[in-house]
Amino acid sequence: MKIAVINPNTTASMTATIADAARRVAQPDTTIDAVTSSMGPASIEGYYDEALALPGLLIEIARAEREGASAAVIACFDDTGLDACRALAAIPVLGICEAALSVASFIAQRITVVTTMERSRLPIEHLVHRYGKSAMVKVRAADIPVLSLEDPHSNARDRLRAEITAALREDGAEAIVLGCAGMADLAHQLSQEFGVPVIDGVAAAVKQAEGLVALGLTTAKSRAYAAPVEKRFTGMLEAFAPSRIGAA
Repeated sequence: MKIAVINPNTTASMTATIADAARRVAQPDTTIDAVTSSMGPASIEGYYDEALALPGLLIEIARAEREGASAAVIACFDDTGLDACRALAAIPVLGICEAALSVASFIAQRITVVTTMERSRLPIEHLVHRYGKSAMVKVRAADIPVLSLEDPHSNARDRLRAEITAALREDGAEAIVLGCAGMADLAHQLSQEFGVPVIDGVAAAVKQAEGLVALGLTTAKSRAYAAPVEKRFTGMLEAFAPSRIGAA
């Protein structure tokens, strides 16, 4: 099977980190097609970035399905555009927040998500509520810009570790979820360091995608995720008409 793992921001080096995390857990017969969005913000930190990341993401979702992907993973912890992508595509589309929280809930009853910026904390709390995990999940922000995770001269990883320490001490966390796809390469190391399960949403989503494909399941199209209604789109969004998107 082929799984498209789509980074909805435009930072290719982050896509490489995401691809490595995905390939480490994928079955030998699974091909990971890691893609960087062709348009949008360099990182997604808050609602404005999320909205402007969506057009490029939709193009890649449409292209992935057209080119034979069995499933797709949106590699942003905000689950950017998840509902829109599920409406556009029939293949399973997974968000890494939903995937990580579901995996964590299998193995722990007190879970803390550690994300990047404070502005990202509330959107993630909204997702926690949507996914029915509010009773067991807390969300913390380490106050680190997303792109600083790739800067060897920044203290981003030290601040991440400090927030995990606080989560274990103050929240009674039994498991930690890393709240950013740019942290995907840190899960195993942090789990060994802190002695608790540390879940990366990219890896979790890839394994769940493999399971959905193995079960022969596709996205329901009868109601909420029915295909978009064909209509005329104008201006800069003309190419996003359902019959045209991703055709280039």
